[in-house]
Amino acid sequence: MEQTLSGKVAIVTGGTRGIGRAIAQRLLGEGASVAVCSRSQQNVQAFVKSCQPGADGRLLAEAADVSKIEEVHRFFESVDATFGGLDFLINNAGIGIFKSVADLTPEEWRRTIDLNLSGVYYCSHEALPRMRKRGAGYIVNIGSLAGKNPFAGGAAYNASKFGLNGFSEAMMLDHRFDNVRVSYVMPGSVDTDFGSAAGSAPWKIQPEDIAEVVAMLLRMPARTLISRVEIRPSKPQK
Repeated sequence: MEQTLSGKVAIVTGGTRGIGRAIAQRLLGEGASVAVCSRSQQNVQAFVKSCQPGADGRLLAEAADVSKIEEVHRFFESVDATFGGLDFLINNAGIGIFKSVADLTPEEWRRTIDLNLSGVYYCSHEALPRMRKRGAGYIVNIGSLAGKNPFAGGAAYNASKFGLNGFSEAMMLDHRFDNVRVSYVMPGSVDTDFGSAAGSAPWKIQPEDIAEVVAMLLRMPARTLISRVEIRPSKPQK
């Protein structure tokens, strides 16, 4: 039987812009309670304002950097206090720094790995005991086709996304018998301001398309797991 999202509690990291924003809005629209975080308090405030009054007490938004374990812990405790449990975790927060290895600074390398990979571990590590207590859960990691297709200038980003694939599959194997499902989504070019101005390339995937896929995964019958989804523009630039 298809799962309903109404009444569920979801966390979406990096949930105030781009793909994360579209996912958070989609889940709110389907009746879930949603907690979002962003490194920017300004982005948090703008997102909350854009959702009012439609969220009806089902939205929690806080500034938190998922690459900092103490901020992740604080954020999850806020979710506990506000919603009393957790059903879904969407690990979406990420950064892209695109330079050759010779030009990439150690700080840029650390920042990319810390946010794109370690942050996923920190959030998952917090989520899993809560999902076990709940009796079930679902973790969806937003990766990239850069997790299987290396490109020049992508050393740090490629490494983080290749790592995310392996982490996701191992976590799925670790916790499938805890009734926790794990999927990872690998989009190609998405029309956000991640790499260029949003709206500048209408051939790209729209953030709402990724949100549609995430909602589909979460609604799948509990007996079934789609472990990996690859998404591409239908007609990329030639």
